[in-house]
Amino acid sequence: MKFEKLNENKIRITLNTQDLVDKNIDFHSFMSNSQESQNLFLDMLDEAEKKVGFVTKDYKLRIEALAMSDGNFILTITRFGKNVDSVVKPSKSKNLKIKRKNLDMNSSQIIYRFDTFEDFSNFSTFISKLDNFYGISKSIVLYSYKNAYYLCFSNINTEHPCVKRLYTIITEFGTYVNNSELFARKIEECGKVIMKNNAIKNCVRYF
Repeated sequence: MKFEKLNENKIRITLNTQDLVDKNIDFHSFMSNSQESQNLFLDMLDEAEKKVGFVTKDYKLRIEALAMSDGNFILTITRFGKNVDSVVKPSKSKNLKIKRKNLDMNSSQIIYRFDTFEDFSNFSTFISKLDNFYGISKSIVLYSYKNAYYLCFSNINTEHPCVKRLYTIITEFGTYVNNSELFARKIEECGKVIMKNNAIKNCVRYF
């Protein structure tokens, strides 16, 4: 189990299949909001506080869980401002609502949502430093839609050596959009194209 503090209010926890075996929980239980998976998550919050100083007491939390096709699980946990009227840290008796998503690394198209253009710009600057990154996808288009930005990767080379690293890094800046192929048709119809040709490369060049 690996704990990484991405910034002051966000951490990433990576689990492999052996971690689930050690915790006596299987894939289906982990992805179904079972009592076992909730207890595991609560234990991880306690461990995150000890290892990276990520305190969740009195904070609201947003949790995203991605099941990778290589068997790993990536939990991204974001905390929000303290609520003085109520204690919102999960307890053993509280049912957790964790947003879980399956990321198909063999898909030829994926979409990520960025809350601000600055988030997209920061991601582009970071990812552009990877060797041979530009061979991952033949088409990378940035759209704006409903006060957010969506980066659409099409014709992905799933055998590219940087694919897994891309998916890991991008979760620090954006949010994976479930049913990407279906959503792509929606933003093509209703969204506005911001950068059509290699959006990441153009962002680095001009911003």
